[in-house]
Formats: sequence, structure tokens, C-alpha cells
Amino acid sequence: MNLMIDMLKALILGVVEGITEWLPISSTGHMILVEEFVKLNVTPEFMEMFRVVIQLGAILAVCILYFHKLNPFAPSKSAKQKKDTMTLWFKVIIGCLPAAVIGLAFDDTLDAIFYNPQTVAATLIIYGVLFIIVENHNKGKRPSTRKLSELTYKTAFLIGLFQVLALIPGTSRSGATIIGAMILGTSRFVATEFSFFLSIPVMFGASLLKVLKFGFSYTSAEIIILVTGMLVAFIVSIIAIKFLIGYLKKNDFKAFGIYRIVLGIIVAAYFLLIK
Repeated sequence: MNLMIDMLKALILGVVEGITEWLPISSTGHMILVEEFVKLNVTPEFMEMFRVVIQLGAILAVCILYFHKLNPFAPSKSAKQKKDTMTLWFKVIIGCLPAAVIGLAFDDTLDAIFYNPQTVAATLIIYGVLFIIVENHNKGKRPSTRKLSELTYKTAFLIGLFQVLALIPGTSRSGATIIGAMILGTSRFVATEFSFFLSIPVMFGASLLKVLKFGFSYTSAEIIILVTGMLVAFIVSIIAIKFLIGYLKKNDFKAFGIYRIVLGIIVAAYFLLIK
């Protein structure tokens, strides 16, 4: 009975992760709030590992959806297309360097200092306001970078610097990179897709480090919980990514900015006034 309840909780957490990892609304902010009401009957160490595993499920969704676009060895691609794909990967690697270097050095320290409701509430609101400001500033302006192939190595690196901001919980990795890319002159689609691609090595690397840290010794019940959360996060991520791409065809990011501000206020109110 307890296992069934924990599987249901894992399903709920997987849904939350799958939606919030790709929409620029902070998966951490949502997980902190949801975990107040949906608590797995596990140790803190296992819970940390669970968060990593469901993130892995989310990142696999990007790999599947964009497999052809990211595969430099696809037989159907011309020599030029294969070269362009390799170039895209080089830009992704360049963009990942800042977060990789700073994350390896300070990730645990930053989590220890900033992984709390107050920080999450503040970053939710701050970046929500930034989304609205950036969209208003860019309104009516033609982006200088409208295709991924037009993205320069310099811009890729600068977007990577914005990704470093996501080491502060509540910022949202996708939110920070999308805002940064748009400030640097990319279109919403380029900003969003490049944000997706940057997540692949960053999140795989983070997942690997956590797995090595916690090892592979789990009970059968724990494995079932991990697999449940991962599969749900994978399926929901596919839906969320397709929704976001479709949404951006007719809309901007202001609604997400407003949502972040409202959620930030809710998080602050709950933890400061109620809890």
C-alpha cells in the first residue's frame, strides 16, 4: 500500500518536473512548493537522487524530439547539413563551459546558501519582471539572429554566461538562457531551442555527478519509484516542449513573466506567513 502511494506521489512530482523544466517558470520553485504537500516516504539523500533522475527523464525528451536535428551522422543529411550540425554542437559546448566550470566549483555551496523558499520567491519575481521588460523592449524590433545557423560562437558563450545565473535556485535554467539570448538579439525560437540544446550536456553532466555521488544501491521499491518518476517526466516533457513551441508561434513570454510573479508571491506568502 505504501509503495502504491509513493508511486502516485512520484507520478505527481514527475508531472510537475516535466512541465516546469521546459517552460521558463522554474522547476525548483514548483518542486519546493509541491514537496510541501507531496512528500515521498524516503530519506533526504534518496529524495535528492530522485530529483536528478526525473530531470534525466525530462532531458531524454529533448534528445528524442530533436534527435534528427542534433544527429550529425544522419544518412538523410547532406555533407553541408552534417557540418552545420557539428557546428551547432560546438556552439552548444562553448555555451556550456561557463556553467560547467562554475557549477563544478560552486554548485553544492550555492545550493547550501540559496536553496530556500525566500531565494526562490525572489528569483521567481525578479525574472518574471525581466521577461515582461525584455518583451516590451523588443516589441516591434527585428531580431538580429533568426536562425540557429546565424548564432555566433560569441553569442553562444554569452548565453552560457546567463545560464550560470540558473545555479541560483528559482531562476530557471531555461528562463535565464532565454532572457539572455533575447537580450543578445535572438528570436524567441532561437532562444528557446538553443536553451533546450544547452540543457543536454549540462543536465546529463549534473545527473552523472549525482549518480556517482549516491551510488547505485537501491531497494526494488526505490527503483520502482525512480522509474515511475522518470517515465512520467519524460512523457510530460514531450508534451510541454511541443506546447511551448506551438505557443510561441502566436504569443510572447509575458504570460510566463506574470505567472512567475504570481507564483513568487504565493511561495513567499506560504513560507513566510502560513508555514
